[in-house]
Parts: sequence; structure tokens; C-alpha cells
Amino acid sequence: MSLICGVDEAGRGPLAGPVYAAAVILDPAKRVNGLADSKVLTAERREVLAARIKERAIAWAVAYATVEEIDRINILRASLLAMRRAVEALKIEPDEAWIDGNMCPDLACTARAFVDGDARHKPISAASILAKTARDAEMCALHDRFPLYGFDQHKGYATAEHLEAVGRLGPCEIHRRSFHAVGVFFQPNLFAATWEGMAESLRIRSYRLYCEAVKLSNAARQLAQFEFQAKRLRKTYADVFAAREAASHVDMVRTLLRDTRAQLRAK
Repeated sequence: MSLICGVDEAGRGPLAGPVYAAAVILDPAKRVNGLADSKVLTAERREVLAARIKERAIAWAVAYATVEEIDRINILRASLLAMRRAVEALKIEPDEAWIDGNMCPDLACTARAFVDGDARHKPISAASILAKTARDAEMCALHDRFPLYGFDQHKGYATAEHLEAVGRLGPCEIHRRSFHAVGVFFQPNLFAATWEGMAESLRIRSYRLYCEAVKLSNAARQLAQFEFQAKRLRKTYADVFAAREAASHVDMVRTLLRDTRAQLRAK
């Protein structure tokens, strides 16, 4: 029997916390019903399935890459590193590894990548569930250390509540500095220089404006759509554009939008 190992990660997108990965070799004789992409399952269902996977799998392992590693080598490489660590931690060496996504980590065994593999192949679904439940547990534990950010609720993702907390408090030590919404606080003479002196409500709004502007610029593909969204952004944050205390932040946003507009026109 060829031993197929499913591999998936959890936590590439969040602004905070480590990225996790899991590797699972399922036992055909001990089925686990209900396996699916972890993102479509409720937290309660993931926990039930995670316990069954651990009980019935031939082998399983969970590993992670730290925030420091994410910032040092970038999130993609850190995700692949966590995957490799998970496979290497298995007590039984697989014949082949099936990886969710379009890239494979460096492994001793044969590796194949499957886009949407967590929804298409049960070994990858199982790995997706273990990686997600392990990371969620870690973020809940980190909430106890940093209770003001709400990590137990959003798990580090860039929700409105999380961005509001970062805009109010600034980032903490488990935030990923290589992500723009966090890194802006560490740019000398830019954001941090005036951020702390603002009234709290303006500070949060100014920070949210910057995050929305970066998101808009990164997603821009067509000039007309970009102009529509940029106009909407200016309207939504008219109070920030009009505030003298936020002038340096507004200048950053205007420069970002101007550069994006120029790039789109040049296409």
C-alpha cells in the first residue's frame, strides 16, 4: 500500500501569530466521515473531526513557523517551511505527499501540489483541519497574553475589530512586521511619528484609511474601477482627509493612490 500524506497550512493571511501546517496519513481501514476544507466547517465540527483524525490516522504531525521566521523569510517561504517540518515530524515516512496549493516544499519524498486540494482530496482535508484547529488553539492562548486585541475571536485576521484594536493600541510583539498593516508603524518619520499624538478616534480612522488604500492599490486592475473605489474611499474617510493632524497620513495615501493611478494608465 502506497502511503499518501496530505499536507496543508493555516494562517498565511493573518496579521499576527505563527503559520501552522499539518501532515496526515489516513488509514483506509478507519474512515473519518465528513472530511472537508476546514474553512467550510464550524469550529465545533473541526474539533470533533480533529480528534477522530488523530485517533484513526496511521500518522499525523503538526508544525509551525514563528512570526520572526515569517518576517525574515516571508510568509510564503515560512508556510513551506512549516509544511516541511510537519512532514519530517511524521513517525512514518510517506511515499508521496499531496500539498494544498500550487507549490511544494522541499521534501525527501515525492510531492504533488493540488489547487483547492483541501476540498478535493481527503488526506489534504484532514491536514487542513489539524492545522486550523492547532493554530486557533495557539491564538486563543496568545489572547491570554495580549487580551486587548481579541485574538480569541478573529485569530489574527484583518477584521474590522482587529484593525480597530491595532489602530488604537499599535501592534504587539506577535504582529507580523512584514505585513503592510503592521509594518507601517515601524517606518521612521512616517506613521509612528504622528500617530500617538492624535485623538483616539482620529488615530483609528487614519490607520483604517491607510489600510484600505493599500488594499485598494494592491487589488487595482482597471483604471475606471480603481477611480470609482478611490472616490468612495475619499468620501468614506472625508473626516480624515479634512483633519490637519492627519495630514502626513493623508499625504501617504494620496501618494499611494497617485502612483497606482499612474501605473494603471501606463498599462
